[in-house]
Amino acid sequence: MQTQLSYYLDRIAKYSGYLAAIFVMILSLLVVYDAAMRYLFSAGSIALQEIEWHLFDMIFLLGLTYALKHDKHVRVDIFFERYSTDTRMIVQILSMLLLVMPFSLLFLNDALDMTMQSYMQNEVSSDPGGLTHRWIIKAVLVLAFILLLLQALSEVLKAYHRLENKVALLKTLVGVSLVAILIYIAWFNRMAFWIDPVFLMFALALFLLMLGFQVAFVFAGVALFFALITDEVGLHTLEMLPYRTYGIMGNVTLMAIPLFIFMGLILEKSKMAEGLLLSMAKLFGSVRGGLAISVVLVGAILAASTGIVGASVVMMSLIALPLMLKHNYSPALASGSIAASGTLGQLIPPSIVLIILGDQMHLSVGDLFRAAVVPGLLLIILYIIYILILSYFSKDVAPAIESNEPYGDIIKEAVKEIIPPLLLIGVVLGSIFAGIASPSESAAIGVLGAVVLAVYKKTFSYAMLRYAAIETVKLTAMIFMILIGATAFSLIFGELGGGDMAMAFFAGEQGDVWTFIFIAMLVIFILGFFIDFIEIAFVVVPILVPIVAMLGIDPIWFAILIAMNLQASFLTPPFGFALFYLKGAAGDKVSTGAIYKGVVPFILLQVLALGIIVMFPGLIYLFGK
Repeated sequence: MQTQLSYYLDRIAKYSGYLAAIFVMILSLLVVYDAAMRYLFSAGSIALQEIEWHLFDMIFLLGLTYALKHDKHVRVDIFFERYSTDTRMIVQILSMLLLVMPFSLLFLNDALDMTMQSYMQNEVSSDPGGLTHRWIIKAVLVLAFILLLLQALSEVLKAYHRLENKVALLKTLVGVSLVAILIYIAWFNRMAFWIDPVFLMFALALFLLMLGFQVAFVFAGVALFFALITDEVGLHTLEMLPYRTYGIMGNVTLMAIPLFIFMGLILEKSKMAEGLLLSMAKLFGSVRGGLAISVVLVGAILAASTGIVGASVVMMSLIALPLMLKHNYSPALASGSIAASGTLGQLIPPSIVLIILGDQMHLSVGDLFRAAVVPGLLLIILYIIYILILSYFSKDVAPAIESNEPYGDIIKEAVKEIIPPLLLIGVVLGSIFAGIASPSESAAIGVLGAVVLAVYKKTFSYAMLRYAAIETVKLTAMIFMILIGATAFSLIFGELGGGDMAMAFFAGEQGDVWTFIFIAMLVIFILGFFIDFIEIAFVVVPILVPIVAMLGIDPIWFAILIAMNLQASFLTPPFGFALFYLKGAAGDKVSTGAIYKGVVPFILLQVLALGIIVMFPGLIYLFGK
């Protein structure tokens, strides 16, 4: 009965994922068509643009259950990978029963209210010529969490069926129940917290992550738990979560994520990207670390093309990591260079961080883009110097790629391999910088270009396209479930007074400029260990703005310091999102421990770069004010 029911539930998830994969291909074609019609014939369509973001919504919403079926919702596996099969099954059952199911039920209740309200009001697009029946796309949000709930049930049944020691599960459930009873008694008697609940939230999240629970569901489950046990917060706080999620669904900038992932997967399977990286590495000849340097340079180009860390890290993980491991690179250096290079999109324009900071600090985004050029170049140079020094003193960490070919032949082969991909990346990059296309439009053009290159390379096939689309669904769903969980976490964090605590802390340091800058950078750096850059930008930055004005600090320079600091937040363990994206894309190719070990030197390099810009603020104006 267990396996039969889970079999049918898995089939639902399977077809949900396949449908989302079809939407990936349709979305790519529609965005290219829409861009061509608007730029070539000035014939844009609001309805078509809204259909595009509706397709984007359905890709990651329908993919949530498919990613869960394939265990693509990434987890910290420092201890998990050492667990026995029974222990892993118990963790999986507890994750579904205590995190996924309760959160899904709560989300469903609030999302259903949002959908019914939209239906009763006959909500339509606010733009002339837009789509009607807005409740339909909101209903997909309800459907997505129904499917997630059903798949969680399937995961419980499958884990229970594989569990040999059923007594261990029973003892664990009894222990969890006793803890829950004690917590309820304490809540019923309104016992005061011994430790501020803000700190308890982070402690519990860290504990669950270390145990091996899925990252996204830990954030969501911890938020729900503290909403239940703190009277000043309550479940009503999470009523806004479906609306926040709907805001994510309507963010057309985020639409670029699945498209860039799709592009990267096509390039991976076509061997075009592998040829690019290998050819660039060959050009360095006998220099050890040449492939890692190539990763940094290609990562910088991707950063300038996308501006989205999730897409860049996943793409580089899919393309570069297998190649580096194949040539006996240290897993730590391979993963560290990929993660660090992928996060360059946080600083190198066009950067979402800079756009958000410009909005929050009331600054020109163009000025911030120009100011970020030198810091971005500085980081690239520091990364390359570190790789050269490390590979020189540790010969086995990044071995040279030996070749008996004449150097002239290597150059000819490199030109043949490098020019087509660089033309593609150049079109993607140039279209954004010239203001011709948005990131999502350039990403769709990149998908089309990747297909053309695969055809040129004679590696294109339906199987390749199918694989790329399905994997795009898994990875996109993983990324956006983390965003949803982090949003829930930040809602409760704010209600518990986290923002007020930060304000009180900073207010006490207004007297001295350098003390304020040091404390502000340190706090943002520490917060980056736990929460993502969006929450920091929206919670902490508005608190700092009036203090910056009061002390007469150059706001553009200060904004660049924050951006560099927020870039580091993507790398800092245990919650750095680049680490989750990398692990999710890499799977079993590299362990979480190796990733942590690999990113530490790059974090120190980022701190060094930050210090240089602090000491020499004029560097940010080398390309003009």
